[in-house]
Amino acid sequence: MALALLMTSMNYAQELNLTVKVNTQQLQLVDPSVFVTLEQSIAEFLSQKWTNDVFNLDERIDCNFILTLTKENSATNFEVNLAVQSSRPIFGTDQSTPLLNTIDNNVAFDYEQYQPLQFSENRFENNLTSVLAFYVNIILGMDYDSFSPLGGEVYYQKAQEIVNNIPSGLYSTYLGWSSTDGSNSKGSRNRYWIIENLLSPRMRPLRLGMYQYHRQGLDQMTTDVVKGRAAIAEVIETLGQVDQSYPNAILTQLFLNAKRNEVIELFKRGTNTERTAVRQVMTRVDPANGAQYRSL
Repeated sequence: MALALLMTSMNYAQELNLTVKVNTQQLQLVDPSVFVTLEQSIAEFLSQKWTNDVFNLDERIDCNFILTLTKENSATNFEVNLAVQSSRPIFGTDQSTPLLNTIDNNVAFDYEQYQPLQFSENRFENNLTSVLAFYVNIILGMDYDSFSPLGGEVYYQKAQEIVNNIPSGLYSTYLGWSSTDGSNSKGSRNRYWIIENLLSPRMRPLRLGMYQYHRQGLDQMTTDVVKGRAAIAEVIETLGQVDQSYPNAILTQLFLNAKRNEVIELFKRGTNTERTAVRQVMTRVDPANGAQYRSL
């Protein structure tokens, strides 16, 4: 019988104000209670302390982990699509801005009901916890990058270590960790390439741009809209330059997935010069969605 598990909000996270959801509409074989337990276990795992910093309640990072069951290989082996989203508040407002919005289509794992979810920073324990910890560090890195220039470096290094700890003999079993993941386009759109991009010198201008976009752009717009929007326009120009030096990079796609709609809304109120420049860059970098930029 098909079952859709309801969203479970966990309010006891340390750095993360998180929501975990496991969708099982395609459930056919396994006792539904297994996925109730899995959802709870994932939330508890993600709620551990991931940094040495102290977060106040209003400083925790809003994020969602949504797992959609796609295949039951056995009573204990599953495949899911994992959607990961995070956001940060905009200073002086009650609004937030998206930082990460991505779907990982290559998550396979073994799980038995009530099995503890174990993770080690020094060795591979379990593919599910490795994937979850990887994205936690990406979320943390992006959040810290938005508050200080390259502030997320330590968390990206931790994500890189998670990739390095995956035994090469498991690459064909657990997709997403290898630079040559299969023969299709997913091979350059996986976890390996996410962290490669984030640590690549060619993408560093865009990472620095994340500080400018958020702290010097969005966070300043409550007091000086013109200055804040001009700072963001410079980041869009940087995006275009990075795309030329590193075409089709997944980090560029992650930026577009998170910021496309926000950029359009911000620059509908921009000057003619700003709108034209932003429209030209975004249409070139994001041609599949070019029609959306015609409103600028």
